[in-house]
Amino acid sequence: MPKPYPQEFRDDVVRVARNREPAVHLKQIAADFGISESCLTNWLSKTEVEDGVKPGATVGQSVENRELCKRVRLLE
Repeated sequence: MPKPYPQEFRDDVVRVARNREPAVHLKQIAADFGISESCLTNWLSKTEVEDGVKPGATVGQSVENRELCKRVRLLE
């Protein structure tokens, strides 16, 4: 499995993708940064969830849910 990209790099790529001109496609931005289009799409989607634009569980909520599941398993 490839090493994950640093968060700063992800943030920069997402910022560029959000501020792109209408004629520029995500595929071109992804190629410019050396990542796949699906990777960029996933990052954009996760950012929208974190910003509250799209419904879904944020990273903080996911971490909290994992911890709660561990506690429940321990108590059972």
